[in-house]
Amino acid sequence: QLDSRMFYFNRDFRNGGTNISPKGKKNGYDEELGLGFKARYQSGFTQGTVGVGVDAFGLQSIKLDSGGGRHFGGAAFFGEKSNGKARNNASQAGAAVKARISSTTLKYGRQTDVDMPVFSMDDSRLLQETSTGFLVTSEEIDGLQLNAGHFTQLSDLNQVRGDSAGLKNIDFVGGNYAITDDLNVAYYYADADLDENAGNTFGYKSSKKHYLGADYHYDLAADQALDFDFNFYRTKFNNRGKSNDRNKAWSLAAAYTIDAHKFTVGHQRISGDTGYKYGYDGGGSIYLLNDVQRNSFIGEDENSWQVRYDLDMGKFGVEGLNLMTRYVRGSNVKTAEGNHNGKNWERDIEAGYTFQQGAAKDLNIRVRQATYRASHLGNVDTDEVRVIVNYPLSIL
Repeated sequence: QLDSRMFYFNRDFRNGGTNISPKGKKNGYDEELGLGFKARYQSGFTQGTVGVGVDAFGLQSIKLDSGGGRHFGGAAFFGEKSNGKARNNASQAGAAVKARISSTTLKYGRQTDVDMPVFSMDDSRLLQETSTGFLVTSEEIDGLQLNAGHFTQLSDLNQVRGDSAGLKNIDFVGGNYAITDDLNVAYYYADADLDENAGNTFGYKSSKKHYLGADYHYDLAADQALDFDFNFYRTKFNNRGKSNDRNKAWSLAAAYTIDAHKFTVGHQRISGDTGYKYGYDGGGSIYLLNDVQRNSFIGEDENSWQVRYDLDMGKFGVEGLNLMTRYVRGSNVKTAEGNHNGKNWERDIEAGYTFQQGAAKDLNIRVRQATYRASHLGNVDTDEVRVIVNYPLSIL
């Protein structure tokens, strides 16, 4: 399987921002265009009591447009040159061996498809994160999936180095259970050792994280349904030998679907000694409602609400076209001055279309626009546009 992705990224800092060109001029915006390729090979398993196989991947990014002060820390591309400019291209490859006994699989090596609430590879930019370690997945009991893993390397979204995310190692265990066809529950625990000098580990030496989640689906009628989604994290950080920092984060969402329309409302709350921290355990390890396009609304003591509307245009004869808009408002954020006056909001609009037939069948185009405003320092007002074109190709 070969997946190609063209990614256009524009982030306009409305108050000037900090993006500085080689000549020292503040442009106040990021703008990059890149092309990425991901080749994947997944074998089956050999015959016998113990089946073995191999999974392999190759990643390649190509810079199409960036520079002149428009590159800001690798917004879309893998890595930077020593002068702070985006690399013209970058590549990464890896493989993992796997073994299966009954319904239990052990995989070891470089991986791209790890997706747990406490350790998850992010795929929201030009090319995705990768990690090195082992993962055990067991489905011996009907409806129950158990996972355990030990990983020693993680590449950040804009880096090719395997140890670029500040993670020394992480151990996790947990699983999810389908109590009924409509009710699922999950629990995971992770223990991570961190490089306290890395920028995205926030000065912490280690973290211990618990996750609890549940989702429920209820059919009201043939074309009507209710969905509920709950997520909860409790994290303890070792803060350079000082007193430990603790954090709790939870979100609850309710969605009502009627024919082509889906209406969602939800609440998210952060409490403790610090805001919710993630990234050292993968950029996707945030199963919270208000982790949206520009912001995640995870400031210290922050409370936030979301309303969202989705429209499936396939119900009106335009198969493959989906529209979405949402609005999130946060308040009670603890600021650098020690008060709780911080406020912020974000409005997102998204349109996505997947071609249903012809030479471009399965080609997907998404246009995403976000407007973000904040009253407290460290949260720069931003207007953002992303255009993402994905085209999967079968090469075998």
